[in-house]
Amino acid sequence: MPSNVTAICPGTFDPVTVGHLDIITRGAHTFRRVVVGLIEYPTRKQTMFTSAERAAFLREALADYPNVYVDRFNELVVELARRWEANVILKGLRAISDFEYEFAMAQLNRKLAPDIETVFMMASPEHSFLSSSGVKEIATFGGSVDDLVPPAVARRFAELFPRKA
Repeated sequence: MPSNVTAICPGTFDPVTVGHLDIITRGAHTFRRVVVGLIEYPTRKQTMFTSAERAAFLREALADYPNVYVDRFNELVVELARRWEANVILKGLRAISDFEYEFAMAQLNRKLAPDIETVFMMASPEHSFLSSSGVKEIATFGGSVDDLVPPAVARRFAELFPRKA
């Protein structure tokens, strides 16, 4: 991979999980710069956390990576990529079901911006089951998510949904 490549890693990150962080940090070792594109107002789903909270969670979790930036956006991913002069959209894949959706999105993005490549990175096996929606469900019912999310997210869940003794 050329050393001058900037990658955009877009998502809602509601909340960010250790699986997301795995993809982002592996991307930080692969690309010169990774911009975590935080979708402020997603059209597909309602978020549990505000965009400011989600951005703070990401920034705290990624503070040790000087080549990783967090940018909130409300535009096409390819427009975000153009603003950051990015050549790559980085997406993590857990399973075949992820691939079907992400493949369609990659083809649409290619139609809009043929000069921007989508790169898929496979989830590490220990994170292949992990999803933000699953984490939210566990936390909502008082289960521990401490090993599934960064500490700031776990603390916030503990405030919102105190664990049952």
